[in-house]
Amino acid sequence: MSQALPNEPSQPPWRASLIWLGLAAIAWLVLKLLAPVLTPFVVALVLAYSLAPLVQMLHRATKRRLPHWLLVVVVELGFITIALAVLLLIVPILGKELPLLQAQLPRLAERLNTSLSPLLASLGLHYSLDPAIAKSFAVEYLQANASDIWASVLPSLKLGGGVLFTLLGLIVLVPVVLFYLLSDWANMLQRVEGWIPRTKLPVVKSFMNEADAVLGQYMRGQLLVMLILAIFYSAGLALWGLDLALPIGVFTGLAMCIPYIGFGIGLILALLAGLLQFDLAHTALMLATVYGAGQVLEGFFLTPRLVGERIGLHPLAVIFALLAFGQLFGFIGVLVALPASAVLLVALRRLKARYLASTLYQA
Repeated sequence: MSQALPNEPSQPPWRASLIWLGLAAIAWLVLKLLAPVLTPFVVALVLAYSLAPLVQMLHRATKRRLPHWLLVVVVELGFITIALAVLLLIVPILGKELPLLQAQLPRLAERLNTSLSPLLASLGLHYSLDPAIAKSFAVEYLQANASDIWASVLPSLKLGGGVLFTLLGLIVLVPVVLFYLLSDWANMLQRVEGWIPRTKLPVVKSFMNEADAVLGQYMRGQLLVMLILAIFYSAGLALWGLDLALPIGVFTGLAMCIPYIGFGIGLILALLAGLLQFDLAHTALMLATVYGAGQVLEGFFLTPRLVGERIGLHPLAVIFALLAFGQLFGFIGVLVALPASAVLLVALRRLKARYLASTLYQA
């Protein structure tokens, strides 16, 4: 623990706390006001944090015989290729299912009516669903509310009138900024370290190393879980004969990065695809088998083994962080939710340890 120099007046602890709170408030205000402009840079920063270890691993594998810029290009092109491949798998889901759903909605309504009417009648409820009315209502609702849906979605992403600018920025600026960040990652970290007061450097480095370890373990473990589940759901749905097994399975597995919500979206997509291809009983049995087994595999084996409870990022905490940061900062908040949560988790751990060691707790 650092001590003040003899001629240096000691500062009260609350003053440092006020300084950190002021810096946090300034950062929050900057993110709030400049969110659309900062989005490409924050996207690139998050990607650089995730891909920088891969660049270092290639450096060690090639024994530093290849130029640094070449390895950065290889890593960045590999990531872009994977991202485009995933996108090309997901797009056919909406491109194929939505037109089929609109065309076959009367048949779906008739199936549901045939299956549910006897069950409701046995309970004393007499209900009948007219397929023509159901299709007419769905089509009219979607057409009438399309503008309202986009009007509500776009502000939530904090894009507003800068939608075109933001999309162009993401497409053009992100790869450029990512290249420069990966090329200068080590030097950038050294410069940031040079801003930290020397007396506080050991504490800050220890704090950031612990936060980096928590976030790194979570991201690596979650990535393995996503890949395994993508293979599992794709194979499981294919065994049941679903035509869209590959895109829906891959989407469900990759969407597991958002606990429960991603699983729910994948389940709905599989339900729609199953109802369009099979009868209700076949679809229900397929979903119960594949998605039920997937939840058991993920909850009792993959997550405990690959992610681990020792990390401390509970799935509910992840959901809350994503929703809270998304509400505060829009899309840019979703990007910084996990890194900020890891830092906050480490801070809470240290505050708890300090409290348990204090005389206030032991009194």
